[in-house]
Amino acid sequence: MTTKNQAKFADRPLWSAFLKNWAPVALWAAMIFFFSTDLFSSSNTADFLGPLLAAIYSGITAAQFDAIHLVIRKSAHWTEYFIFSLLLIRALQGHLQSKVDLRRAVWILAIVSLYALSDELHQAFVPSRTASLADVTIDSVGGICGILWTYLCPKRKSFAANAALDNHSQAGFCKKT
Repeated sequence: MTTKNQAKFADRPLWSAFLKNWAPVALWAAMIFFFSTDLFSSSNTADFLGPLLAAIYSGITAAQFDAIHLVIRKSAHWTEYFIFSLLLIRALQGHLQSKVDLRRAVWILAIVSLYALSDELHQAFVPSRTASLADVTIDSVGGICGILWTYLCPKRKSFAANAALDNHSQAGFCKKT
């Protein structure tokens, strides 16, 4: 006969594993949502980056600053979703106890793209932000790059790359040395 405490304790490993796998995904998704607020609007990031870049490059022109600012902002989009895809891969590996195959990679890309679309929809309701399908594309490309990086660079000992090691030797993408 088991007591309530024993049953509760027996369920802990399941919750612990679930949290270990999916909490980083949820936290990163929340960070992406936070980055879509007014605090990270173009004018606010310009107010921060302007003095910083002027201190580094004393002769920077307004046109040069605008170009650098745009590249930094679009790179941030790409990076957010690159990391998001790696966290999704890591979560699926731990949750399913198996390698992420092509079918799961497509699902990961679908999740990344849908979240990017919902993020842009969120920005449409923030007065200082604008929604852009170009940003959804950049976000999705970041997700694709995260997936490809996991599969094409198995020698990297990242938290997401370890699941793809066996796939690479079978698919012939990278040779083991």
